[in-house]
Amino acid sequence: MLTVNDSFPGPTIRVRKGDTAIVNVHNYGRYGVTIHWHGVKQPRNPWFDGPENITQCAIRPGHNFTYVVFFTVEEGTLWWHAHSDWTRATVHGPIIILPALGTTYPFPQPYEEHTIVLGSWYKGDVMSIISEAMYTGGRPNSSDAHTINGQPGDLYPCSNQTTYRLKVKPGKTYLLRIINAVMDEEIFFGIANHNLTVVGQDGSYLKPVTTDYISTTPGQTFDVLVTTNQDPSLYYMIASPLFDGQYTPFDNSASTAILEYEGDYTPPSTPVFRFLPGCNDTDAAVSFSKRLRSLASKEYPIDVPKNITTRMLITTDMNHIPCPNKSCAAHGDRLASSLSNFSFVTRPIDILQAYTRNLSDIYTTDFPDAPYVIYDFTGGKGNASEFTTPATRVKMLNYGEQVEMVFQGTTIVSPESHPMHLHGYSFYVVGLGYWNFDYGSDPASFNLIDPPEVNTIMVPAKGWVAIRFVADNPGTWLMHCHLARHLIWGMSTVLMVKNGPSNDTSIRPRPSYMPSCSSS
Repeated sequence: MLTVNDSFPGPTIRVRKGDTAIVNVHNYGRYGVTIHWHGVKQPRNPWFDGPENITQCAIRPGHNFTYVVFFTVEEGTLWWHAHSDWTRATVHGPIIILPALGTTYPFPQPYEEHTIVLGSWYKGDVMSIISEAMYTGGRPNSSDAHTINGQPGDLYPCSNQTTYRLKVKPGKTYLLRIINAVMDEEIFFGIANHNLTVVGQDGSYLKPVTTDYISTTPGQTFDVLVTTNQDPSLYYMIASPLFDGQYTPFDNSASTAILEYEGDYTPPSTPVFRFLPGCNDTDAAVSFSKRLRSLASKEYPIDVPKNITTRMLITTDMNHIPCPNKSCAAHGDRLASSLSNFSFVTRPIDILQAYTRNLSDIYTTDFPDAPYVIYDFTGGKGNASEFTTPATRVKMLNYGEQVEMVFQGTTIVSPESHPMHLHGYSFYVVGLGYWNFDYGSDPASFNLIDPPEVNTIMVPAKGWVAIRFVADNPGTWLMHCHLARHLIWGMSTVLMVKNGPSNDTSIRPRPSYMPSCSSS
């Protein structure tokens, strides 16, 4: 497996708010690789955002590349990961952004801080797995286990001696920084007999929410306080999947770690266990998400756009692509996914270079503001085709546009939840609901007072999510589903934000040492 500095998960990058990090990546692997700084806005700096063939070409084997990562308003927990094919399965790690010097957390100082990385474990080479799936047009193999800090836990013989253990003192409060680096499933996480107080998400603080579980999609991060107020013993930390798709195999395995109280007591033969919501309990995930609110305080203000200049309705679709002579694995067709029935096609040169150099025939600027075919999105495909159109269509935005996007789930081929992630931005989640979004009635329920500010949000199966942001970061920014198989099948597009009126509102100059897009 490809790893960073011989570790899985990879090393932690620890900075303070407002710092700049210089990261030199040496590729000693067999494949090209890029690194994305997930949730870091990188103002005016798309060159170092990382997605392959979007803002750069891959770092070839035997080469290296230096990233400049600007931390500005982010504070809390984010993460970094590979953004080339399926290498992020094993190439990822935490980013911890501490408060700026002279400031502190908006909650009492915890006794200690610990990082919890939820991941996926494959027995095979992940690049071979996805290459085989792309060749046949079928589904890639599911992971063989989920992991907590690199270990599946003591429910697995291979891991029962190396299960991650977090040793704690009674009567203390700990800050857990939880990162969902799983490839293809949303995850429920909880600790037996302990409440969790959620205080941050995706590098922004939240009003405290006390719960006995959290629901987290691939790409999301949470800051959670845990008080060790139970009898000294051993308690399981449990990560179990949520998957609400139909007709699709998935990794239904639970992963465990152990919260181990220090002290003089006789440990039980088995740690205390608890059950989390079921693997198809979308209601539990939506209920959790609806409880989250920004601090929206004087010290941590928010600014929700209210004078919307661009409105978009974007469907998240599962699709097919025809294969010659019905020769592919999905009933003769190739599996695909799309946004508004367009499957994004990556090009041999990166989109950012094509944009800044005015290169033609690389992309078109006609990604639609609404699907071309309107139908009962959550009730059946109606007159919509299950076959998607492969294309490299991007959405152009003027600098300063106030944007509202509604992501609408559909039932084409299979209804599934989709964690949507936007590079270069965080956004406000102003609305979330089931069935078809109604422009006549649903905006009345929008939260414009204290919506959470995030970079990744789950669009529920047979449901919708409404987000808002100001397009004030010029560049080419990928927007995609963070389920690995859906991204590789085409559920993405690019937001191309034009320069503003000054140098300070324009893309920074292109670095002279960007990786070559030539294979030679």
